Amino acid sequence: MTLRHIALFRWKDGVTDARLAEVERLLGALPDAVPQLRSYTFGRDAGISEGAFDFAVVADVDDEDGFIAYRDHPDHQAALAVIRPLLADRAALQYPLPE
Repeated sequence: MTLRHIALFRWKDGVTDARLAEVERLLGALPDAVPQLRSYTFGRDAGISEGAFDFAVVADVDDEDGFIAYRDHPDHQAALAVIRPLLADRAALQYPLPE
């Protein structure tokens, strides 16, 4: 079973491109640091639809244990320490992908 994790972020007003570049740098390092990640993508909203979140992260892992290893990994926690103060809103879920 592959488990997909999706996190959506809405930034506080005034978050700068420099701060977002730092977020992207930290997230971009995770695939090399976290062996449980099978696929990992993230990016800023394209601005096509009104009311969308500002940023998304999509991570695929083999199973619940893989997700927990990713969630609790020190490099992921360090990225979250930078992200959390920037957040106005966050939504997340994990679901199994069809075989």
